[in-house]
Amino acid sequence: MYGALWRVLPGPVWARILILLVLLAAVLFLLSTWVFPWVDEMLTPSQPVTVNP
Repeated sequence: MYGALWRVLPGPVWARILILLVLLAAVLFLLSTWVFPWVDEMLTPSQPVTVNP
Protein backbone atom coordinates (compact mmCIF):
# COMPACT_ATOMS: atom_id res chain seq x y z
CA MET A 1 0.00 0.00 0.00
CA TYR A 2 2.74 2.46 0.92
CA GLY A 3 4.69 1.60 -2.20
CA ALA A 4 1.65 2.25 -4.38
CA LEU A 5 1.05 5.58 -2.61
CA TRP A 6 4.70 6.53 -3.12
CA ARG A 7 4.53 5.72 -6.86
CA VAL A 8 1.30 7.70 -7.37
CA LEU A 9 2.62 10.93 -5.85
CA PRO A 10 4.14 13.36 -8.36
CA GLY A 11 7.48 15.12 -8.18
CA PRO A 12 10.92 14.47 -6.74
CA VAL A 13 11.56 12.76 -3.42
CA TRP A 14 11.54 15.98 -1.36
CA ALA A 15 8.16 16.98 -2.83
CA ARG A 16 6.70 13.54 -2.13
CA ILE A 17 7.85 13.73 1.48
CA LEU A 18 6.33 17.20 1.82
CA ILE A 19 3.03 16.03 0.31
CA LEU A 20 2.93 13.05 2.67
CA LEU A 21 3.59 15.28 5.69
CA VAL A 22 0.79 17.65 4.66
CA LEU A 23 -1.58 14.72 4.14
CA LEU A 24 -0.64 13.27 7.53
CA ALA A 25 -1.25 16.62 9.23
CA ALA A 26 -4.63 16.93 7.49
CA VAL A 27 -5.69 13.43 8.58
CA LEU A 28 -4.64 14.09 12.18
CA PHE A 29 -6.49 17.41 12.18
CA LEU A 30 -9.68 15.81 10.85
CA LEU A 31 -9.46 12.98 13.38
CA SER A 32 -8.95 15.29 16.34
CA THR A 33 -11.61 17.77 15.17
CA TRP A 34 -14.50 15.50 14.16
CA VAL A 35 -13.87 11.79 14.62
CA PHE A 36 -12.50 11.66 18.17
CA PRO A 37 -15.21 13.93 19.65
CA TRP A 38 -17.90 11.83 17.93
CA VAL A 39 -16.41 8.63 19.35
CA ASP A 40 -16.15 10.25 22.78
CA GLU A 41 -19.88 11.04 22.70
CA MET A 42 -20.58 7.40 21.90
CA LEU A 43 -18.38 6.06 24.70
CA THR A 44 -19.24 8.39 27.56
CA PRO A 45 -22.31 7.66 29.65
CA SER A 46 -25.37 9.81 29.00
CA GLN A 47 -25.79 10.73 32.66
CA PRO A 48 -23.18 12.91 34.34
CA VAL A 49 -21.28 11.26 37.14
CA THR A 50 -21.24 13.20 40.40
CA VAL A 51 -19.59 12.32 43.66
CA ASN A 52 -21.04 13.68 46.90
CA PRO A 53 -18.50 13.99 49.73
